[in-house]
Amino acid sequence: MSGCTAFADKAALTEYAAAQWLELLAKRDAGRPFTVALSGGRIPRLLYESVVELARPSAFDNVHFFWGDERVVPPTDDESNFKLADDGLFRPLQIPIGQVHRVQTECSETEAVQLATDELEQLTDSQADGQPVIDLVFLGMGEDAHVASLFPGDTESIESKAVYRAVTGPKPPPRRITLGYPALAAAREVWVLASGEGKAEALRASLAKGSDTPLGRVLQSREHTEILTDFKP
Repeated sequence: MSGCTAFADKAALTEYAAAQWLELLAKRDAGRPFTVALSGGRIPRLLYESVVELARPSAFDNVHFFWGDERVVPPTDDESNFKLADDGLFRPLQIPIGQVHRVQTECSETEAVQLATDELEQLTDSQADGQPVIDLVFLGMGEDAHVASLFPGDTESIESKAVYRAVTGPKPPPRRITLGYPALAAAREVWVLASGEGKAEALRASLAKGSDTPLGRVLQSREHTEILTDFKP
């Protein structure tokens, strides 16, 4: 089951998401690590701006940051999802470096996948099948309904039980490291931030019963997923 909420524009969407995230953090047990996986794309920049406006740095005590996916580029590259969060969120809020678990893209892909998996597993509970239970995953959605770096037609991702894996995407930069479908299914909360009227058809297709789009597969694997849009699907 998915909850879908439409907002007047992307600013209203990200302001709401930021407020909800901070409310979730205020209710948590601050004595245990809270794990969040961030996304790439255009909408996170606005989300981070809203969070910085609303938050005190102490709101993120013991919050540990991971990524739903990362491009295999240096962490200083403008295509880096880490750099987007570092510039927009971590530096303004002075998040301690020990709470930031970026994908080590300077390593080999095999090593980067293993390091990302190991760090995530150290800070999360695990399901019976070994999947880590991330507290909150932010996902964007492409016009082809891809989420993270899980693209249509990628049968290996559908079959894989890996927590993270390296994949080739259809757009540059092509090499990516992404969470897999099982990790998204296991997360406590998944929030999809879908912005742009051009994505309306992809969302409609994903919400349909039996959908085999990447987002559709995520929705069908979970009891509840929160979808926030600036259009009516």
